[in-house]
Amino acid sequence: MNHDQARYGDDDRYEPLLSEKDDTSVDVGEAGSPLPDDLTRDDLSLPSLAEPEVARHYTRLSQMNWSVESGPYPLGSCTMKYNPSFAEDVAADPNGAVHPDRSAESLQGTLEVLYGLQDYLARIGGMDAVTLQPPAGAAGEFTGILVAKAYHEANGHDRSEVIVPSSAHGTNFASAAMAGYDVVELPSGDDGRVDLEALEAAVSDDTAALMLTNPNTVGLFERDIADIADIVHDAGGLLYYDGANLNALLGRARPGDMGFDVMHYNVHKTFATPHGGGGPGAGPVGVTEELAPFLPSPRVREDDGHYELFEPAETVGKVHGYQGNWLVLLKAYAYIARLGDEGLEDASAKAVLNANYLAEQIDCEIPYGPFHHEFAATAGDRDAADVAKAMLDHGVHPPTTKWPEFVPEAMLTEPTEAESLDSLEDLAAAFNAAFDADAAELESAPSKTTARRIDQADAARNPRLSWRSIDAEE
Repeated sequence: MNHDQARYGDDDRYEPLLSEKDDTSVDVGEAGSPLPDDLTRDDLSLPSLAEPEVARHYTRLSQMNWSVESGPYPLGSCTMKYNPSFAEDVAADPNGAVHPDRSAESLQGTLEVLYGLQDYLARIGGMDAVTLQPPAGAAGEFTGILVAKAYHEANGHDRSEVIVPSSAHGTNFASAAMAGYDVVELPSGDDGRVDLEALEAAVSDDTAALMLTNPNTVGLFERDIADIADIVHDAGGLLYYDGANLNALLGRARPGDMGFDVMHYNVHKTFATPHGGGGPGAGPVGVTEELAPFLPSPRVREDDGHYELFEPAETVGKVHGYQGNWLVLLKAYAYIARLGDEGLEDASAKAVLNANYLAEQIDCEIPYGPFHHEFAATAGDRDAADVAKAMLDHGVHPPTTKWPEFVPEAMLTEPTEAESLDSLEDLAAAFNAAFDADAAELESAPSKTTARRIDQADAARNPRLSWRSIDAEE
């Protein structure tokens, strides 16, 4: 029995580390380094392997992971949509590799693209001004609330509360709290939407803003949005739009026209820049004209074909270096430019169609409806996490589970516009097979994946950041 078998048994799903394949100590010799002795070493442990072995190792590792290139990734509200490779090609163009600290005169092409993206996003959202600095959706939320806070303070209003619906993303609560506000949680009505009576009872002279997603977390459009805006505005508050679900509205409705004063855009959810993996992101923020002076500095403006950076009059300052994550923003620009008005409208139509079609094919209870781009099924008397694990054995990624909490054992599902009819049929079949599984199957699932069931809570609270820590324990 070899070392790998002794340690991991006969499980052929395990891929040994390169160092386990060949652990060769390399003498680095006299490096002549000026570094202190405690930062240098005399030898280096590196595997001595041929190129094919290394290439196959990383290929096998990639095949063990699930990605949107492998199949659908229907995580409701997280929107793992397919990112077209042409946008990656645009971002990889050497002409885009410019250092952001160069003078504005030498960055005219870059600034023109950024100005164009500001304009695209403003028109799509019905906003008057946009900042591209925030490096993620949550950072966009925080920036938007900081802008709202600066607006109130400039007008002499001391407001201490932000209202957040119970169905909102967790980052909404965190962003408001980080900005120094007390969070007032707003319960949902029996129809899954904002309860107007509860909202009227919640607003006061202390209300700085209501943070709202529309359509909301279970894919329902807030039919009373005009009344909601009036209630918040009459109390002197601002209406904040969480752009997580903008996929459902592209080319059809605009938050600015609904009465929203400030919003953030999740370009990774809506405009096909990469999502997750710990890499760079972008969460631009749009505002109405009266809030524009408070946006982060600098912004880009155009004067007779010349582009320059400027500082808004009452800016909240910088929230990210330079203009944000330039290459991520370039991908969003490329995606919007290529699709155009008709393409964006078609994307939202297919996102809504795909969600409603998939919901019709699933043999389980789905409260509320009709839906827009996502829906929340309920696992009923079964554990949603068990059903999700069972779906893995049918070759698909499961949806978001256990959230929103007002849907019992929720399975929040968003197929996005990118999935074909065959893909939706495969998803429905996996859903139904998992729902039909008996208790023993659910408790033991998954059985066909590289890693079987793990303690997710413990993994989040006590992460093992190095395989060496596992070795040490053993």
